[in-house]
Amino acid sequence: MTETSETPASKKAPSTMERLLDSDIFHAFLRSKVTIMAAAGTLILFLLAFLSPWIAPHDPFDLASLDVMNSYMPPAWIEGADPAFLLGTDDQGRDILSAIFYGMRISLIVGFCSVIFAALVGIGLGLIAGYMGGRIDALIMRVADVQLTFPAILIALLIDGAARGLFGSLDREVFSFWILIFSLSLSFWVQYARTVRGSTMVEKNKEYVQAARVIGIPSWIIMLRHILPNVTGPVMVIATINLALAIVTEATLSFLGVGMPITQPSLGTLISVGNDYLYSGEWWMAIFPGVALALLVLCVNLLGDWLRDALNPKLR
Repeated sequence: MTETSETPASKKAPSTMERLLDSDIFHAFLRSKVTIMAAAGTLILFLLAFLSPWIAPHDPFDLASLDVMNSYMPPAWIEGADPAFLLGTDDQGRDILSAIFYGMRISLIVGFCSVIFAALVGIGLGLIAGYMGGRIDALIMRVADVQLTFPAILIALLIDGAARGLFGSLDREVFSFWILIFSLSLSFWVQYARTVRGSTMVEKNKEYVQAARVIGIPSWIIMLRHILPNVTGPVMVIATINLALAIVTEATLSFLGVGMPITQPSLGTLISVGNDYLYSGEWWMAIFPGVALALLVLCVNLLGDWLRDALNPKLR
């Protein structure tokens, strides 16, 4: 009678999902009730935002469907309200609930795009500065130091003013979206560059990078294939935290009137419009978009804090 044993070579390699479910990060996620609630809240808000064309009760961007007679309707639980408008209406007769869904989608798109562009610029410059060193490193870091002396809002205001001066004849409703993303991206790239530069300076002195140099692999391939995968951990944490910061900055700029136009309102634009009527009794026009913005930023910030702690080996 012979016994058959399964050799190590015959064992099936675990899938990516199996490795994820067995990782320390996933177990740390399950141990934190606050993080689970933040993740659930973020998922719900994201679904409400990106599925707004299908789940919103009304289309606030369809001018033909708006009725001025529905303006200043209070929330549905207040006497004299219309049940069709659960959170009331604004000065143009737009449903506040639907406007929040659509406005949240615009805020998230602006936040995601600005974080992606800032990360691409910052990671690229950080890799070059950390790997090349010398004058290139000094030049990039001095530019970053100068960048840090200007607040993000001030940079966005300067870019918006310059764009209006250069392209004043163009339709602002078309280009305000891209001007806003460019200004936010230019404000956030420094954090990525400084973090990636420091990690790259550590990685480039390791044996695997020196071996790649010896066999003649070009520098740009070494940076992209070998160094970049080893410096992405801190970048993920920065991106998560910067997403919340970008959403708040966009809301601030829109509140100041240099963000999204009134015809394509983000959460900041809705708060700005509602602020004009806050003291006249129509409190719902500013309060509900403000609550939605606070919940969105809170959930994303909680996830960013958890991710920062989970990726820190000293806290495990």
